Amino acid sequence: MTAPRDGRARRVCDVVVSAFAMVVVSPLALVIMLAILVTMGGPVLFRQRRSGRHGREFVILKFRTLRSPDHPGEPDRSRRTGVGAVLRWTSLDELPQLVNILKGDMSIIGPRPTLPEQVRYYSARQRGRLAVRPGLTGWAQVCGRNALSWPERIELDLWYIERRGWRLDLRIVLRTIGILLRPRGVVGDGGVNPGFGPDQEGHPRHVA
Repeated sequence: MTAPRDGRARRVCDVVVSAFAMVVVSPLALVIMLAILVTMGGPVLFRQRRSGRHGREFVILKFRTLRSPDHPGEPDRSRRTGVGAVLRWTSLDELPQLVNILKGDMSIIGPRPTLPEQVRYYSARQRGRLAVRPGLTGWAQVCGRNALSWPERIELDLWYIERRGWRLDLRIVLRTIGILLRPRGVVGDGGVNPGFGPDQEGHPRHVA
């Protein structure tokens, strides 16, 4: 697969949209931060290393959705709070990634950034998913999200990269709005998001 170029126009669009969105959502972000502090304490942000364009690692930002564990090995399911559940279901926990977009780690639209430990198991074809900046939303996100297995999501992302353009991006934006209004695919079967391992079939994994 020929790696597409992230042109200047796309980058300018990312910067303008993310900066504008940060201003618009700042009152909501403050309310979310206060709610997290009251129900879970600090910190309000969850940080995790992810693989970006060409496999370059960066630290992704999210609002926390899980309280601190009461004991080592406490499962994620028992650490969920009402505020965290709402943030996950509405995808509001992703708002801090506007900072990642502004910094150039991510784009508005592209494959979702994955864990470096998952990328290690990509085939040569699947590594084509790293040809562009990861996105806040993307084709796989609007076609099933976590209800899909990782191999299915990767194939959808590769399909997007091969056909990427402004018309397809607009289609993704419109479908994203629809999903935000009627959330679906937020978590996989049994409330567990699939991981990706050497068998390429996916393994249960909780990602906050």
